[in-house]
Amino acid sequence: MPKYQKVKVIINPAAGKDEPILNTLNDVFHPHGIIWHVDITRRFGDATRLAAEAAASGQYDLVAGYGGDGTQMEIANGLRGSGVPMAILPGGTGNAMAFELNIPIELRAAAELIVTSEKVKAIDLAKAHDTYFMLRLYTGVDEEQKTSREQKDRYGILAYPLSVLEMGRQLNQADYRLTIDGEVVEERGAACFVLNAGSIGGVSLVFDAEVDVTDGFLDVFMIDTSLSTVRSALGRFLRLPTDQAGLHYWRGKEIVMEVDPPQTVWVDGELLGRTPLTITAVPAAVQIVVP
Repeated sequence: MPKYQKVKVIINPAAGKDEPILNTLNDVFHPHGIIWHVDITRRFGDATRLAAEAAASGQYDLVAGYGGDGTQMEIANGLRGSGVPMAILPGGTGNAMAFELNIPIELRAAAELIVTSEKVKAIDLAKAHDTYFMLRLYTGVDEEQKTSREQKDRYGILAYPLSVLEMGRQLNQADYRLTIDGEVVEERGAACFVLNAGSIGGVSLVFDAEVDVTDGFLDVFMIDTSLSTVRSALGRFLRLPTDQAGLHYWRGKEIVMEVDPPQTVWVDGELLGRTPLTITAVPAAVQIVVP
């Protein structure tokens, strides 16, 4: 008998894939007698609210999310500290956390984990303002420069490194003051990334092979203001060593970020606000079903 008998499935209908979600889930769940209910998101924040409500109800053994990394981030926010595990049903363009945890990208195979696997992995989150994120926080990209839905549909996972190259044509130069576990670093940069996990999706497209989603640390990368260095940032997606990619790198558990002028901040592809802010690691915050 599967470990998870009552499952809440939260679906983002605007996710990047076009596939028969309900038919596939029914094909997998029905033979095992799993009781499952579906909620649909309509706007940002719905997945967090629905996941929190499912956990608080005491009716579900598991909450599964179908969608991209933004959807998974929201569900993790809703389940954090509840003790209810989550399952990732990849439905987005990058599906970075699925790649990070070796979860199948094909929907049927990912759903089958829910009925075959009893293994969960406790992963870290990171907190910025009142938002907990799974993958990355970054600055230096204005709202109009963000990777668009059209770019994702046209280029797939390559839309992300292509956006880095595009960003190189419109550098947002700023003076950064980073206080990392009490140590102050001052740099003039074009963009700053704070990573909880390394994958951006895809097997070979990895932002940094050393980033570990279970180590309790955050990894900080700064792209300086030279165009050649911004272009070399693409090398990080192709596993170039940090020195060859021309990036500045630090690690810590708490990062205070102050920037002049203030910069737009994104978490897992969603707009968070502007600097200044404090980012802290939250170890072993959410349990996720893995192979």
